[in-house]
Amino acid sequence: MVRTIVLGGSAGAHVGYELAELVGARYCDVEVSQFPDGELYVRVPVDVEGEDVVYVNSLAGRPNELLVETILTLDTIADLGAGSVHAVLTYIPYARQDSRFKPGEAVSALVVGKLLRSLRVSSIYTFDLHLHRIQDPRQVFGESFRNLTAIRDLARYVASTYGVRNPVVVGPDEEAEQWAKMAAEELGGVGYTVMEKRRLSATEVVVEPRDVELVRGKDVLLVDDIISTGGTVVEAVRVLRRSGAREVYVAVTHAVLAGRAYGRLVQLGLRGLVASDTVPSPISRVHVAPILARYFK
Repeated sequence: MVRTIVLGGSAGAHVGYELAELVGARYCDVEVSQFPDGELYVRVPVDVEGEDVVYVNSLAGRPNELLVETILTLDTIADLGAGSVHAVLTYIPYARQDSRFKPGEAVSALVVGKLLRSLRVSSIYTFDLHLHRIQDPRQVFGESFRNLTAIRDLARYVASTYGVRNPVVVGPDEEAEQWAKMAAEELGGVGYTVMEKRRLSATEVVVEPRDVELVRGKDVLLVDDIISTGGTVVEAVRVLRRSGAREVYVAVTHAVLAGRAYGRLVQLGLRGLVASDTVPSPISRVHVAPILARYFK
């Protein structure tokens, strides 16, 4: 009798366990440890032969280690005779470098895509992938790839929790327009715009406003796919306040929060700061397991 088994990786147990509860599946943690020389030990501690297996992991925070863990686990599940293997990678790293900007650069998004396509998996799921110059991520990760979104759920959470009034939605740069538009639709078709961003370094950006009149006197929901160092969000919030925004709320899918990012965000004194739990963080309020459950019931 075929059944669904959900396996949680070392950074995906929180989503995997909730998903298993929602779809009535058996849940089990993958055993992961490290040898003295730094190599990983991975063991699937349950019989998966003939079963439909969903493996859940997030690859944020320790991307190199977690990517190797995921590759070892997925290949092992297939090798043990699973009837089907579905990979839920709530955050996929190395997606920012999706083009070669300087001669000799590794196009990391394409490399990771090749690695994942080489595995014997039936489907791959992620959330709000950070690809901007590649229009269809299936070109990189294969036809079975599904790029889900948490933006709509985040917009609903902000609206219901904080009671925003007369809102508009803003993306911190042109690449965030897709998410700004989506959040604006979820809030009933309110206005939205994007800002112009120039990156000075890996941690420094300059953000310039557009449509100042649209945000003046309004509650502004600033949405993006990821907060890494926090530089973009910090600068965008300062610009919005100088432009006359009444209140600023920030919602992102992936709260990577590298280095001092969380402290920088707290010091902004925002009325609302939320993220999904694709990456566990102090601001992860919106759960993505219910979104995934629609695909595994």
